[in-house]
Amino acid sequence: MRKPLSLVARTVCDLFAWFLIIFGVYVIIHGDVTPGGGFQGGAIVGSFMALLLVAHGGDRVLEWVKTSVYWIMLFVGLMMFIGFGLRGIPEGTFFYNFLAVPHDVAKTMAHGLIPFSGTIGVMDIAVGIEVAGGLTVIILSMFRGIVLHDFADSRKETGHDG
Repeated sequence: MRKPLSLVARTVCDLFAWFLIIFGVYVIIHGDVTPGGGFQGGAIVGSFMALLLVAHGGDRVLEWVKTSVYWIMLFVGLMMFIGFGLRGIPEGTFFYNFLAVPHDVAKTMAHGLIPFSGTIGVMDIAVGIEVAGGLTVIILSMFRGIVLHDFADSRKETGHDG
């Protein structure tokens, strides 16, 4: 696997990586009222793992990372999204916004646990969980598949048949 970067680069990456998580969660949670949303925030959170793999090298990071956690995130996000989509069928339509708060009521109340946009905000969170888990699984799988070859050892060119 890859060797870790210098101490300075690893320290900066460790500090910066947590800001990626915080910013990604912010984009996911506020995706129903600001530009961004579940996919963009999930991609930001997923890039956290890529940064750690590059900075610390594969062996150290893959020792403490459990891929099953990210598979669970992928599954939970997908089931949340499908569940909220199917929940609207008794009201007569798929993806019915059954958690929506009327505008008159939303003006007078504080922002609570359920976003004013109703199921749109909750589905953004579900997509964010799914994308963060799925992208991390993809990054970890690709990183495990890397085979590093030292080309300095091979003296002759073998071509495509070699």
